[in-house]
Amino acid sequence: MSKGVFSRRSLFALAPLVLAACATQQVGSGPQNATVSRVEAYFRTVNLQDAPFTQIWPNGASGGGLITYRPGYLDMRFTTPHEMELKASERSAVFTDAANGSVTHIGLGHSALGMLLGNPVRLSGPVMVSDVQQQRGLVQISLTRADNPSQGLVTLRFRDEQGALSLYDVRILDAQRKLTQIRLD
Repeated sequence: MSKGVFSRRSLFALAPLVLAACATQQVGSGPQNATVSRVEAYFRTVNLQDAPFTQIWPNGASGGGLITYRPGYLDMRFTTPHEMELKASERSAVFTDAANGSVTHIGLGHSALGMLLGNPVRLSGPVMVSDVQQQRGLVQISLTRADNPSQGLVTLRFRDEQGALSLYDVRILDAQRKLTQIRLD
């Protein structure tokens, strides 16, 4: 085996470890801390009431309806593909599927969604900010659980217009690496 092939194979073998280490670094620079503070302030005052949303599940299927969110509370009422509802508070959620009559209770202590249901939402301590990206008019921030980053990653995308943040996209990557996207219309 040539030295060049060994080096490339070694690099490819180590790439996932290097990327994982980068993805779970705690954010800590001044401008990034200021952005994290702005996002926390947004979540202290946000009050979405019956805002239209579209959700894309990991299998590519989509649905939508109306969402209500305020600190510590979430209510997603799906009208498509059929009537469903997810009601969540700080520690638990209840998912009701009208099509089959099922009711599922979900603990949020270790889920990605639970990171956004504190009252107030705190982006420190048990929640770790793993990435902050900013460009003109846009802010993106990624969050994970500090004690177990492999449980999932939440990426929030905001419009940043005249100093005011407005959430428009939430991406949830679960522990099985499946992506769910929620777009606020």
